[in-house]
Amino acid sequence: MAARALMFQGTGSDVGKSLIVAGLCRAFANRGMTVRPFKPQNMSNNAAVTVENGEIGRAQALQARAARVAPSVHMNPVLLKPQSETGSQVIVQGRIHSAADAKTYQSLKASLMPAVLESFTLLRSNADLVLVEGAGSASEINLRANDIANMGFARAAVVPVVLIGDIDRGGVIASLVGTKHVVDPADAALIRGFVVNRFRGDPALFADGMAEIARRTGWTPYGLVPHFEAARRLPAEDALALTSKSAARPSGGKVRIAVPILPHISNFDDLDPLDAEPDVELVRVRPGQPIPGDVALVLLVGSKSTIADLEALRRSGLDVDIHAHIRRGGHVMGLCGGYQMLGRRIEDPSGIEGPPGGTDGLGLLDVTTELTQAKSLESVTGTTADGVSFSGYEMHVGRTIGSDAERPFARLADGRPDGATSLSGRVCGTYVHGLFADDAQRSAWIARLGGQASGLDYEAGVEETLDALAAHLERHLDLDALLSHAR
Repeated sequence: MAARALMFQGTGSDVGKSLIVAGLCRAFANRGMTVRPFKPQNMSNNAAVTVENGEIGRAQALQARAARVAPSVHMNPVLLKPQSETGSQVIVQGRIHSAADAKTYQSLKASLMPAVLESFTLLRSNADLVLVEGAGSASEINLRANDIANMGFARAAVVPVVLIGDIDRGGVIASLVGTKHVVDPADAALIRGFVVNRFRGDPALFADGMAEIARRTGWTPYGLVPHFEAARRLPAEDALALTSKSAARPSGGKVRIAVPILPHISNFDDLDPLDAEPDVELVRVRPGQPIPGDVALVLLVGSKSTIADLEALRRSGLDVDIHAHIRRGGHVMGLCGGYQMLGRRIEDPSGIEGPPGGTDGLGLLDVTTELTQAKSLESVTGTTADGVSFSGYEMHVGRTIGSDAERPFARLADGRPDGATSLSGRVCGTYVHGLFADDAQRSAWIARLGGQASGLDYEAGVEETLDALAAHLERHLDLDALLSHAR
């Protein structure tokens, strides 16, 4: 028998859909159910490697972890990875399908629905319950034609919908009631109820609001969910979280690490374990801001458009700051796209990131990179040059060679070298993501920079937070009613 399914859509982006689905995955898994998360279409440059060596959005990987199952490409069959202000790389069932601007993608969507439904059917065949997450807003009626992310999918797969509104941003009554009135009546008929998320204060003060929404829509109120402060400890999907996380964390760590925040930053959850360390202060440097002179390390993280981000770094003058940092005796590290930026040259003969061509790198490592069609997607383990073991994953295009690559940053378990180190030892680069989530590796880096690691078990902390999130939703949502409406 196929699994029951329930879809969670939002009145807008960033209303907490991903977090609520993750918490429900853990809550229902704790009840002994086999649960699978599913998001038909996602847009994010924060991605994760799956068991099939494909890629999906980071949020679906976290939801899979919450459900205590391995991430699969079928949990997020269509992933859009923005490469410019108007265009994205289109990933279908974990593999590169095409590149499309926004207008072209609208006409492409209908052809992707069969893959979406195929993945959904595969997940349902091996589960008791599939929890589906929509994308953006349920009321984007201008995009309803050929929709595969929200009501278009719900109608095609005949999945009931729960609508989530965010009271923290204001106007939640209007956003929920308004959705009922602007969507197609056949779409509205699929909506069984609603959740109001991120409430702060006395819940009794919004009892009349919940009742009024129910009266005006005819939908079941499943609960009023208070703001979950510990969410900042979980990997985020949207780069907007880079601002909120930095604002939530007090400064004063002994080890200061500067991270340029460039337009196409990707896999930025590499920073989360460092953020969790009391002795570390991450200084997020936006274009137009200088790199502070007292930082111990400049960390260049991943990028979906390495050449464009390198040009943005130069336009902002951060390249000058990085070279000054080196002259002062500082350290520089590059992760994936950041590693490629540190070399002498990046070549893109096939036009992977845009028009064919190339650009000079920062020249801090004697390596050159050629971007290639083939993409490396795999989980890896190994040992860094200082003898410290690690586990992580690779997700990149390009081949990097040069004399500094003869001093590899690490050696993988299968014997392959990874990355490069300068002759001085103060500049290094690696293709390995997830490095700092490894407790031994993170502790070694903090010690190398003059600080003291806290002894934090990062992965255990993520598990504890997921359990706390599940308990939070058990207290504030009617899970039995939600389950009763799953079809």
